[in-house]
Amino acid sequence: MTVTDPETLVGLGDDDETDLRRRRWARDRELRAPRSPQHLSTADFLTLGNAVCGFLAIYSITTGVLMPHITGESHSPNRNSAATAVTLLLIGAMCDLFDGLVARKLRSSALGAELDNLADLISFGIAPAYFVAVWGIVSPDSNQQLSALIALTVLLAVVLRLARFSTVKMRPGVFQGMPCPMGAMTVIAIVLLDPPLLLGLAMIFGVAYLMVSRIEYPKPQGLLATATLCWIVVSIGCLAAWAAGLPGGDTLMHIGAIAQITLAAMAPLLVIRRKVGQKVGDVRARRAESKGC
Repeated sequence: MTVTDPETLVGLGDDDETDLRRRRWARDRELRAPRSPQHLSTADFLTLGNAVCGFLAIYSITTGVLMPHITGESHSPNRNSAATAVTLLLIGAMCDLFDGLVARKLRSSALGAELDNLADLISFGIAPAYFVAVWGIVSPDSNQQLSALIALTVLLAVVLRLARFSTVKMRPGVFQGMPCPMGAMTVIAIVLLDPPLLLGLAMIFGVAYLMVSRIEYPKPQGLLATATLCWIVVSIGCLAAWAAGLPGGDTLMHIGAIAQITLAAMAPLLVIRRKVGQKVGDVRARRAESKGC
């Protein structure tokens, strides 16, 4: 065989071409095979970045919102710290969006799935639950016990959601229950809107229910993944404007938060609409049959 470059088939006979194709397939299988648990892949570093963002978000809320409130240094939440914390979680969501794509394109590791669940638990379970607990402390109509209970509900919903994701096989292209990143962003959007505490906690409980429900949500793939990435970038821009106190920053933050809540509610609303349509169709069909008789 005169040509040994595995990237070209030019100048080869049939036997040599077949052999070269086999070598190329073997090389591709080796490159895509999961690496040893002792090694981290590129996707794993993105997953670890997600976990780091979750921890730093908790740290930012603690030092910028909770501690000043406890020490009496500030009676109103620090919007810079709040915006920094939410931005970190948005960056974590971006890492979570890309780690799966990178793992499919490049070699994954045997640790990938476990790391992903643990990182999601930090960024989309512990962090938003902590946000709710802190909100219950610093809110003017404070109710620490109830807010802690709802925060625990959010955390347990994420734990159950992640466990079910690892064990229940769904048809391609959908999640069962609201994905954890969307649930976390929706919880935080409610906190940023700062509605009356009881109303906000009721809405957050509804989000926790949606995460453990059987409602199907589409996976962010293709155009939907691109739209999700654009939404994250726009959200970070709105938070930056709000934190800087720019004209219209408060309006942008409120519009973004309301849009996030509306987006999260679309799937259950569509399910309700479909069920109502089916019932109406069944009623009409029975009426038509009775008239025909």
